[in-house]
Amino acid sequence: MGLEPAPVSHTATQQLLTQVTEGRFDRALVLVSYHQSPLPVALLLKLGGVGWIAADSEDYPGTLLDLRHQRLPHRHEAVAALDLAEASGFALPPGDDGALRVEATPDTLPLTGGKPYVVLHPGAAVPARAWSPERAERAAAALSATGHRVVVTGGPDERVLTARVAGRHALDLGGATDLRRLAGVMARAQAVVAGNTGPTHLAAAVGTPVVCLFAPVVPPSAGAPSACPTSSWATSTRRAPTAGRAGARCRATPASTGSTTPRCSPPWRRSPTARPARRAAPDRRHPPIR
Repeated sequence: MGLEPAPVSHTATQQLLTQVTEGRFDRALVLVSYHQSPLPVALLLKLGGVGWIAADSEDYPGTLLDLRHQRLPHRHEAVAALDLAEASGFALPPGDDGALRVEATPDTLPLTGGKPYVVLHPGAAVPARAWSPERAERAAAALSATGHRVVVTGGPDERVLTARVAGRHALDLGGATDLRRLAGVMARAQAVVAGNTGPTHLAAAVGTPVVCLFAPVVPPSAGAPSACPTSSWATSTRRAPTAGRAGARCRATPASTGSTTPRCSPPWRRSPTARPARRAAPDRRHPPIR
């Protein structure tokens, strides 16, 4: 699993089976994306002695699944996972709306200063989902020109990128935050502007409005920040050239085509801190079980 999964080996598979067997688990829910099959994992879990297994599956599972759940069309990944959990007998407790939530964040005032700011996060682990450095740089300049104080964030390996994007228009925090401090920086921001990457979900979890720029490799309806106070996203109609079949994961695009994220050229027509109408809470009713 992961961005760079290790090759499949007999030794690693046997180690996993041993861990599952020794865990003596009663139940398992296999949570996969809409374009992934849960059956390979279900097979390993069955061999490891797990007595009851549930998953969303378009493919016939034979005896691998005790609950074959049918996902509703165009379901958000987080909501689909909650649907499966509810159908398996694990409904949310009263008062829990299922939204992402970070309870407490550290004080990041020494990093950001006290004046209001907008966070611009230009990087992404998957290149096909990243906004191009040129466009991010222009966005930072445009935000600054319209009166916003801009804070640029990124990981330790993105310092060159964040320095370029920040330039003379923004505060560069590239490499200055771990996950907790990044949550603190985002919690105090007026808005977060980023590509389809993990920090947008972190921003949603701390309750900050998000402007999310989507490349055409994952539909926003399935992967946009879920249940944040307000959110907007822009998508490109240009299909990623290496995406293959519809919905397939794409990690990189040829150098000749560049980023597949939207060509949102500044100046933007609307401030990222303008709050659109709140979206209705998602319907979590699950379909009949087959």
